[in-house]
Amino acid sequence: MQLSSSRLALFALAAASVVLLAVHGESGASGTLEGGSDASRVLRVAVCQTFCIDGDIEGNLRRIEYAVQDAARQNADIACFAETAVIGWINPAAHELATTIPGELSDRIATMARAHNIMLSIGLCEKEGNALYDSAVLLGPDGEILLKHRKINILTELMDPPYTCGDADDIRVVDTPIGRVGLIICADCFREENIKALGEQKPELITIPYGWAADRSEWPEHGKRLAARVASVASRTHCPVVGTDLVGVISSGPWKGKTYGGQSVVADEAGEILATLRDRDAEVKVVEILIGGGY
Repeated sequence: MQLSSSRLALFALAAASVVLLAVHGESGASGTLEGGSDASRVLRVAVCQTFCIDGDIEGNLRRIEYAVQDAARQNADIACFAETAVIGWINPAAHELATTIPGELSDRIATMARAHNIMLSIGLCEKEGNALYDSAVLLGPDGEILLKHRKINILTELMDPPYTCGDADDIRVVDTPIGRVGLIICADCFREENIKALGEQKPELITIPYGWAADRSEWPEHGKRLAARVASVASRTHCPVVGTDLVGVISSGPWKGKTYGGQSVVADEAGEILATLRDRDAEVKVVEILIGGGY
């Protein structure tokens, strides 16, 4: 969509402030516009759309690491990944392959955050006792887990035994080095009460890991539905949203053969689409998002 002249002016002013007032790695985070508590900030968000091969933990971790390296080279403040990016969504093998959070797999992701001094948002399968959760974590640049969310709308018919349902009361927004960040997962955003719970906490950025899949014949058209969903969440919460999808194929269950088609989306607080990633191909794209100005 075409941006208004006032919005273009805001972005131009914010971009100029980054050059004059901050350099990533020296200032510690994003550029700012002076003006007290309502100062606008420019975030450099890396949308990391990676290939996921079900059960290929080492290969998927390698692809994630390459994407983190790419995001860091482009001076991103945060790198956002998709749902269950290490083991694969609705993959029954996750009952044996998943680990606790914190645990072996989340620790390896945390090592990447520390090595590149970058925040990460990523979907991970989580095992706790006999329960398997479709979870996501937000990590600080020191690798600390700042937020963990367990998916609520788990689509029980797609895997046997299914994921265990998360608690809607656990939807949270947290203060981070880059601002107030909220986190839900894919089909959670189909429920109005979840979106309302996020918006009431006044986030400055929402990250949503997706496993947005459909029959091969439905792509690339199915990507438009993802864009509409992300834009809707953004406009209803008055907050920029990053929706990151996988690339790959579901290997088990009723949806076997359906394709993750990529086309990850970034929308601003008004629901205007700022960026869309490639159709059915891996990509890392850094998008500048203006937050915190109350515009």
